[in-house]
Amino acid sequence: MIIWIIPAVIIVGIIIWFIGIYNKLVRNKNMVEEGWSGIEVQLKRRSNLIPNLIETVKGYMGHEAKLLSEITQLRSQSKNTQAVAEKSKVETALTRSLGNLIAVAESYPDLKANQNFLDLQNELSQIENDIQMARRYFNGTVRNLNIMIEAFPSNLVAGQFGFAKADFFEIEDPGDRKVPDVKF
Repeated sequence: MIIWIIPAVIIVGIIIWFIGIYNKLVRNKNMVEEGWSGIEVQLKRRSNLIPNLIETVKGYMGHEAKLLSEITQLRSQSKNTQAVAEKSKVETALTRSLGNLIAVAESYPDLKANQNFLDLQNELSQIENDIQMARRYFNGTVRNLNIMIEAFPSNLVAGQFGFAKADFFEIEDPGDRKVPDVKF
């Protein structure tokens, strides 16, 4: 009788361990999806703000039509992109173009004094901060999932059930990674 109890306890222990790892992989996968959803919410907020920003500056910046057209095109492209790597690339370009728009606006004193533009600029700044926070959360959840998928022994369970590594939301332009020179 005792001969059957020891192997049964070992088998039950292995099954419980297997279920625990599987559930942790599922939780991490769902956290990655939640993190991506948070990024998409912030990107949607920014996307909704862009037409208002463009309409506000359009009257002041007639000869900056190329920049305004580029921002509109990137916004449209962003809305139609789903893959994390591609979305990251488009969003990096959009962020850069919006930064250029704000920089160009500095040359227009009437625009800088426009309260609507100032409000939109402040809101855009807040949204950019929220996007950065959402990216950090997403990348943290991706890191946790990827570690579980690669680390032993959870990689055995991950491989059995087809869990795949997730992509990080990364900066595509190496120039954006450089630390700026500060000179006084």
